[in-house]
Amino acid sequence: MKNLVASVLVFALLAAIGCIREEKVALQEEAIAWDVNVERAQDVEIIYSDSALVRITIAGPTMLYYANNREPQQEFPDGVQVDFYDAEGQRTSTLTGKYGLRQEARGLVIVRDSVVWRSINNETLETEELIWEERMQRVYNHKFVVVTRPDEIIYGHGFEATQDFKYSRINAIEGRIKVKEPNDEP
Repeated sequence: MKNLVASVLVFALLAAIGCIREEKVALQEEAIAWDVNVERAQDVEIIYSDSALVRITIAGPTMLYYANNREPQQEFPDGVQVDFYDAEGQRTSTLTGKYGLRQEARGLVIVRDSVVWRSINNETLETEELIWEERMQRVYNHKFVVVTRPDEIIYGHGFEATQDFKYSRINAIEGRIKVKEPNDEP
């Protein structure tokens, strides 16, 4: 009998904890919904252009815009996709992640959680965080990265590149890298 009572009490306690967590999440979502400094938008696409040419697009299923006067920012809690374009308007690469944050005043875009960058040249970068400085037009991180190219796989800790990814540098490199033979053509 004692075991039955103890089991019922444990089950009731676990059910109460589960309800409290669900209630907490619901209250947080409700607080965001009623906060006048937070705007919510669905299926968002932000387009950056230069001389009427699209250079970069940022898209996500949900965007929260925090209209704080000191540090306005856009948060993409359900994932983000950033597409980079060349001077002819052709997409050159795509950056995706499960979370994104754009800090307007600082000119930073931070992409986190399962970050993948893919180029049209079959190059792939995988990491847990990537930071894009809009003004300096550079992308970097200080985390573990895996770069995959058709003939090589490179591992490193820390990454830096131009925003078009034409020039990049990986710190603390290890991996399988293709080396040209002395008789190979340049």
